[in-house]
Amino acid sequence: MAMLMEHQFKQLPADRQIDTKSFLDSVSHLPPFFDCLGSTVFSPIKSDVNGNISKIKAVYESNPVKYKTLQLILEGEKEQHSTEWPMVGATLALMWLKRGLKFIQVLLQSIADGERDEANPNLIRVNAKKAYELALKKYHGFLVKNLFQTALYAAPYKSDFLKALSKGRDVKEEVCIEKIRQFLINFSVTVDAIYAMYTKMNAEMEYRV
Repeated sequence: MAMLMEHQFKQLPADRQIDTKSFLDSVSHLPPFFDCLGSTVFSPIKSDVNGNISKIKAVYESNPVKYKTLQLILEGEKEQHSTEWPMVGATLALMWLKRGLKFIQVLLQSIADGERDEANPNLIRVNAKKAYELALKKYHGFLVKNLFQTALYAAPYKSDFLKALSKGRDVKEEVCIEKIRQFLINFSVTVDAIYAMYTKMNAEMEYRV
């Protein structure tokens, strides 16, 4: 569980503004999460998450004061790109990044809530399927959907997944689940705030890849 707990997301202020540097510091440690799912089919999500983090970071580092929060990035790019926005720059990168984060959020929450296939209680296939359907499926075309359906059947045993999250250490399941719940507190608030920001700014796009 060390992978999650060593770089927890910060508690958001009352106005739900997300400090860009703090967000990047935490989210940059999440891509290896997808290695814990075992199947190399999840590698494209990992690569996508990495690439989008790099794009947001590049925009932030171009003017850290101007882009102190994620909302300031969206507002700045909207003003700069006008008719092209939101299909440009860090706005587009964060739009896709939040979907990868939503996948992680739903998967972990489903496991923490004890959702499982009673016939195969030690598999996380049910949890991964729920996460894919809620976070990513609607944005994927036929070929990509089929690829991920195959990946879901290759999802690891829960015990192996939790051990991978614990960086190979043998940790009791109940301890792992409690740490997942702790991680989800600030992580979920952050992910939900990003989604709310995109809705409020009418920046969401629903094209398929």
